Amino acid sequence: MTQISNNDIARAIYLSLKDKKGIEFSQGLKRVVDFIYRKHLLSKVGGILSSLREIINKEESITIVKVSSAQKLENHSRKSLVHLLKKRYLSKEVNLIEELNEELLGGIRMEVKDEVIDLSVKNKIKQLEAYLVCE
Repeated sequence: MTQISNNDIARAIYLSLKDKKGIEFSQGLKRVVDFIYRKHLLSKVGGILSSLREIINKEESITIVKVSSAQKLENHSRKSLVHLLKKRYLSKEVNLIEELNEELLGGIRMEVKDEVIDLSVKNKIKQLEAYLVCE
């Protein structure tokens, strides 16, 4: 028996509800919930929703960025960062998930998809140390 992946289920949900609105959307959502219940997939809902979130973000050109910094980002810094990230990732929208990390000393560290951009003071010090030790 073939097993359907969370990503396959999420893709089917996305396609079935994509252009629906109002009552049509509600009825479609009810069918999705019924399907998940009937197929005993309740334990997989977290993975399905995660896959669905990734599909929606990709389809609607939304980039999620986890930003770690020693201090809360100022408004103008946040706006500049969003603008630069929109250009870099060719996104319509960038959503920042901000996290305070006092271990960074200063600067920021970003995680975008599978990429890490480390502009922290701590990382710069490590790079300088590695450079000086190698010379």
